[in-house]
Amino acid sequence: MELNSKKLERTSKIIYNTISVILCLFLILLSSKIIDDLDTTTTRPEIEQFENKNALTDLDKKNKILEIELENLNNKKNSLEKTISTAKENCKNEQQSFDNWVQTRKTLGSPNKDEAVIERANNLDVFYKIEKEWRSQLSSEEKEIKNAETIQAEISLQIEKENEIAEKKYEEELKRYDLKVFFIRLLFVAPILALGIFFFIRYRKNKFWPLYFGFTLFSFYAFFFGLVPYLPSYGGYIRYTVGIILSVSLGYYAIKRIRAFIEEKQTELKVSTQERAKNVQIEVAEKALENHFCPSCGKDFLIKKWELPVKLNDIDTIKLATDFCRHCGLELFSNCKTCSNRNFAHLPFCSTCGTKSTKENYL
Repeated sequence: MELNSKKLERTSKIIYNTISVILCLFLILLSSKIIDDLDTTTTRPEIEQFENKNALTDLDKKNKILEIELENLNNKKNSLEKTISTAKENCKNEQQSFDNWVQTRKTLGSPNKDEAVIERANNLDVFYKIEKEWRSQLSSEEKEIKNAETIQAEISLQIEKENEIAEKKYEEELKRYDLKVFFIRLLFVAPILALGIFFFIRYRKNKFWPLYFGFTLFSFYAFFFGLVPYLPSYGGYIRYTVGIILSVSLGYYAIKRIRAFIEEKQTELKVSTQERAKNVQIEVAEKALENHFCPSCGKDFLIKKWELPVKLNDIDTIKLATDFCRHCGLELFSNCKTCSNRNFAHLPFCSTCGTKSTKENYL
């Protein structure tokens, strides 16, 4: 099997990517354990730490006493309401009995001066007075209940204010805690991210690139999943600032690299075709032939049928590719001097006779 065969190339890519992913996975697992241990260096605040326990305990005691008092007052109120209902019913019965008795007395004579009538009327007034006294007591109990409920509402308001003060202090302390955790993680993640970016820039073409790439993947994971979710918000200023810095940095690097590549290609195209042909690597030549582009300028070397001279009637597939690049003049196809077979000029051997493709072997 040839070292540069497509099958070996695809297999190599799969193996390299697998190595990168496995290395990245174990680095992520290790970093997760380390970050968990780093988080234990500082204690997360709890809201109970900021509560005024003495004031809340005192208020709770008062509230419980009021609840018991309100329960007793409501029980007493219910008892009074039942008593008044009974007294009202008794008074009503007495009134009806009196009316019936008066009607009976009218048949015997005028009841207005009868002492018995007066006595019965006085007894009826007693029932009215009893009911009135019970109603007075009920009114007094209702006032006490209302006052107790007012005091209870004031105590609840004081408890709510104490909780708001504690919650405000807790939120402020929580922000400081989050910031502390962020900086602890930043001290761990920042060097990893910087090293990952360095590996990506410096060792992209190194033979051990899969190992460097695995670390680079891990560094980006550590940043975006280990650090970014814990960025303190503060209105999004820090999060957006980090995004702007990364965008500017990566954008500057990308623009710089693209401009350098364009300038390099422009400078390269000014060199003679013979010199450019010497610098074409085999890997580039293989991809150029497979994707039919010039290995020097990168443009497609195939031409459409209507671009060929009219005198060429027999058009086959090989004639669609020109011998020289129409854009930069680089030689693309040459005839082998041994067997006259037409070959891609930048591959090492003739595809028909296997002769080494030195310039002396081409016509």
